[in-house]
Amino acid sequence: MVRRTKEEALETRHKLLDAAEHLFQAQGVSHTSLQDIARRAGATRGAVYWHFKDKADLFNAMMERVTLPMEASFNQEDSGLDAGSGAGVDALKRIRRATVDALQRIVTDAQTRRVFEVATQKVEYIEELQAVRLRHLAVRHGFLSHIEQSMDAACQQTNMKLAMPTAMAAQGLHALIDGLIQNWLLDPQAFDLLKVGPCVMNVYLRGLGFASEQEAGIQASQERSTP
Repeated sequence: MVRRTKEEALETRHKLLDAAEHLFQAQGVSHTSLQDIARRAGATRGAVYWHFKDKADLFNAMMERVTLPMEASFNQEDSGLDAGSGAGVDALKRIRRATVDALQRIVTDAQTRRVFEVATQKVEYIEELQAVRLRHLAVRHGFLSHIEQSMDAACQQTNMKLAMPTAMAAQGLHALIDGLIQNWLLDPQAFDLLKVGPCVMNVYLRGLGFASEQEAGIQASQERSTP
């Protein structure tokens, strides 16, 4: 009986989070009340407060169910490094792979796309949602740190020095990819994100002075063939 009660509570929690995702996307976070969420989930307002302290707590719980695409992609890359596959890892390839993976998550996973849209386009950082703003900033800071570290490693691996600090270059790449995703969300039929995204990213990296994927492949092949 206790197990069933816990399972029912967990099911109610998931229903509330599902309802919040769809309502936040449809009408914005500040225009969605906890009563709206309870009604859509077929629950009571009291059930909302049983599971969540306030709207910000509910919002952050919704975000924790679906890691934002860029964060998730770099975390996945980190897991590979921790598992021992990081020896001699190509840092530039890591940036490209994580970015492409993030774009694929946005295009192919409806829930990831919905949560990203809510987090970037449907939230106003009014007083009751300051905790949401802080979480958003923390995620952004973590992502920029990932890119900066990878760019530092890429510079060391290729013996080159960028014309700007890697922190600044990381900001530029983040703005580029984030802007592409947000523009695509406004009108997914306007362009093919999976074609445009990698192409623009590679042009940006080439502009910084990094070799293109083709050039890097040729260089690696030559190094392997050198006695």
